[in-house]
Amino acid sequence: MEGRQRGSRSPRQTQRRPQQETEDMSSWFERQLSSHQFQLAATALVSGVTVAGLIYGGQAIRRKVAVEELKASIPPLDEEHQAQRLTDFGAASPLPSATREEERIAAIAHRAQQGDYDEELVSEQLTRTASFLTPPRFEKLRSSFVIIVGLGGVGSHCTAALARSGVSHIRLIDFDQVTLSSLNRHAVATLVDVGTPKVQCVRKRLEAVVPWVHWECLNEVWREDQGERLLATWNRGNGQKPDYVVDAIDNIDSKVELLKYCHQHGLKVVSSMGAGCKSDPSRIFVGDISASIEDPLSRTTRRKLRLLGISEGIPVVYSTEKPGLGKAQLLPLPDEEFLKGKVNELSVLPDFRARILPVLGTIPAVFGYTVANFVILEITGYPHEAGAGKGRDKMYDGILSGLQGLEERLARSGGQDPMGLRIPVSKDDVGYLIEEVFRGKSVVSGLPTRLVLTRWRAPKDGSRIDQRWDGQKYSKLQLEDLVCMTKEEAAMHEKEVLKGGKPPEVMYDVDVIQLVQRRRQEELHYGSYR
Repeated sequence: MEGRQRGSRSPRQTQRRPQQETEDMSSWFERQLSSHQFQLAATALVSGVTVAGLIYGGQAIRRKVAVEELKASIPPLDEEHQAQRLTDFGAASPLPSATREEERIAAIAHRAQQGDYDEELVSEQLTRTASFLTPPRFEKLRSSFVIIVGLGGVGSHCTAALARSGVSHIRLIDFDQVTLSSLNRHAVATLVDVGTPKVQCVRKRLEAVVPWVHWECLNEVWREDQGERLLATWNRGNGQKPDYVVDAIDNIDSKVELLKYCHQHGLKVVSSMGAGCKSDPSRIFVGDISASIEDPLSRTTRRKLRLLGISEGIPVVYSTEKPGLGKAQLLPLPDEEFLKGKVNELSVLPDFRARILPVLGTIPAVFGYTVANFVILEITGYPHEAGAGKGRDKMYDGILSGLQGLEERLARSGGQDPMGLRIPVSKDDVGYLIEEVFRGKSVVSGLPTRLVLTRWRAPKDGSRIDQRWDGQKYSKLQLEDLVCMTKEEAAMHEKEVLKGGKPPEVMYDVDVIQLVQRRRQEELHYGSYR
C-alpha cells in the first residue's frame, strides 16, 4: 500500500498540478518585469527600434531626393540623346560598340539621308535597274515605302534586294536577335552581329551599300492590337502610306493576324510561305493563296484565313515540292527537353515554335528574292502574271447547287415536301470543305475532278427539314455531315447508303473509313475557330 502511494498521485493532485505551474509562470513574469535589469533591456530595445526607424526613414527620404535629382538630370530625347524601346523581354536592345569603319559608314549614311549625297552617284549605282524598268517606273520605285515584318532568312534577303534595287523608305519589324544558327541563311549578318537585334543588324550592314535609304527599325513583335502604329504612315516624311507590306513571319498565328489586318485595312501585302524542308528552287512559285498547294504552312494559313472569311486576294510565294523518302523533315524535340516541363515554355515567346526547323540556306534566299521581285514589279506596274487565284467560283456554285438538289431528293424520298427548302451551306463553306478539309480530292478514289459534296450517313432520326418557323423551311444539314466524292461515286453512295440504308462501313474499305474520320477530326479542331 505504501509503495503504491509513493509511486502514484491521486487524481486530485494530478488536476492541481497545471494550475500550480501556471501560477508559478505568472509569478516568474511578475518578478522579471519588476527587475531593474529587465527594464533597462526593454528601454534599450525600444530606443534601438526608434533610432533604426529614424535612420531608415532618413535614408528613404534621401533616396527619394536622389532619384528625383537623377530623373531631372536626364536630358530630353532628341537627335543627340536617343533611346530605344524595351524589348518584349523587358531589356534594352543591346548594341555593340561600333568600330571606326562602322562609325564612318554611319556618318556617311546620316549625311546621305539628310540629302548631302551626290545624286549622280545614286543614278550610277542604280543605272541597270533604271534602264530595265524605264525612268517613269523607276521613279515610282525610288519614291516607294515598304514594310518588312520578319527578318530571318527570307526577310533579310528580301530587304537587301529591295534596298539595292532603289526603294528609299523601308521599315523593319522584328523582335528577334541574330544567333549563330541564323548565319546559314541570313543575308547580311556576321559573327560580330550575333546577339544584336536583327533590325539594327540589317540597317547597319545595308547602310554600307545604300547609304541614302531611310530606315525605321522597330525591335518589336507583330501584334494585331499594335497594327495601327506598326503599319502607320512614314513617320519622318509627308504621311506616306506603305506601298507594300511583306510578311516574312514564320509563326502561323502572327502571320494570320498580319494578313487579316492588311486585308481588312486595304494594305497591299505579299506573304512568304514555308521555306523549311525544301530543296528544289525550280518548284517555287508566286500565286494567290487560294492556289498554293503542297505546303503545310500555306495550307494551315489558308485554312485559318478562310475561317475568318478570307479565301483569296493575298499573293503568296510558296513551293510545290512534295516531301519524300530521304528528304528533310521537321525534327522532334529531344526527350530531355520534354522532361523540362511544358514544351511551350521552351520557345522564345508564347506560341512560337520550339522545334528545330531544317533549312537549306539557299532556299530562304530564293524565297526572299522572289518576294522582292514581286514587290518591285507590283510597285512599278511592270507587266507580270503572278498572283492570280484559282477562279473556281463557278465550280463551287455547281457543287452548292448539286448539294441543294441532293437534300430535296432525300426529303422527297422521305415523304416530305421539298418546295422552298433551303440549306445552311454557303459557297464559301463549299470552297472551305473542298479545298481545305478534303484537299480537293475524293475520299473514295482520290480523284480531283468532277467533285461534289454529299452526306456521309443518312440522318439517324429520319428528319431532314425544320419547319418550326412560318415561311422558313430548311435542312438540318451540318458541315461535318459532308464528304467529298466524284459525281459517279456520290450517285452510288446516295442509292446504297442514303436511301438504301447501308452503313458506310459496309460500302467502303478501312482506308476510306479512316480517312473520313481523320478529316472529320481536323474539321472539328479548325471548326472551333469559326
